[in-house]
Amino acid sequence: MNLDPSLPHPPRPHLAYCLLVLTLAACLPEAEPAWDPSTTKATIGASTPEASPTRSANGHANQAILDAWAAGRSDVWLEGSGEVVRLLRDDLEGSRHQRLIVEVAEGHTILVSHNIDLAPKVPLRQGQWITFRGEYEWNDRGGVVHWTHHDPRGRREGGWIESDGERYR
Repeated sequence: MNLDPSLPHPPRPHLAYCLLVLTLAACLPEAEPAWDPSTTKATIGASTPEASPTRSANGHANQAILDAWAAGRSDVWLEGSGEVVRLLRDDLEGSRHQRLIVEVAEGHTILVSHNIDLAPKVPLRQGQWITFRGEYEWNDRGGVVHWTHHDPRGRREGGWIESDGERYR
């Protein structure tokens, strides 16, 4: 194992192995991944895949998520969509965040962490289709999308989550 500090990220297991682990984790009925709350900062939202007019339009955006994950890239602003496969407990330490796991491609899930101190909580249910805009951060579990809220200082556009035709910023 190479632990060279000059590398941008620690060595990653083979992509097929990661996808297998993510797929198996998604099949666990009540298991909740041990997400590090310090890395979660954003959100998610939407309706059903059939009813979502942005499902096919966001296919390329979801490819951007997969590309960023495969390359180990962070600080990437993007839009995406997917199915809510698990609702996690809200992170109540520090700034409060609504957390959920969204499948953005077959076998690839991300954590969406939505700041509910800056934006309204999104009413969600498992199996719901959402669209979102935020900043992607790489991790070995598939990545995190945060900044799904407005910028309270007005310095950047910020992000959002769309659910059932409503946009939450």
